[in-house]
Amino acid sequence: MNITATAISLNVADIEASAAFAAELGFTEAMSADGFVSVEHPTAGVHLAFLRTGLSSFKPAEVAGPAGRGTLLAFVVDDVDAEFTRIAATGARVVTPPETEPWGERYCQFADPNGLVWQLVQWVTAPE
Repeated sequence: MNITATAISLNVADIEASAAFAAELGFTEAMSADGFVSVEHPTAGVHLAFLRTGLSSFKPAEVAGPAGRGTLLAFVVDDVDAEFTRIAATGARVVTPPETEPWGERYCQFADPNGLVWQLVQWVTAPE
């Protein structure tokens, strides 16, 4: 198998709100239509698609609920503290300010208006 791209699709009530939050992280709109917005990042190597909850084209319909509960999007960055300061200054809802785990993962978390948790990670020591 040769995978040429990666996309994650998330059902949310307000697609524009999640797309606007993604823009704060450097994502830009790749395409959109009634009920969805796809965003891409120049360095992340992943596309995110925000689908309006209840979109009829989502199959199977019985699992087409909102993605907010328990969904965590994690991205490794060069400087967690600088990104935290920049994003928090926009008024984004902080879930976890920067902290460092014993294994060397420094991270922070934000929640977008749909409840998706966006985690930024920086490795400050090599994991064992």
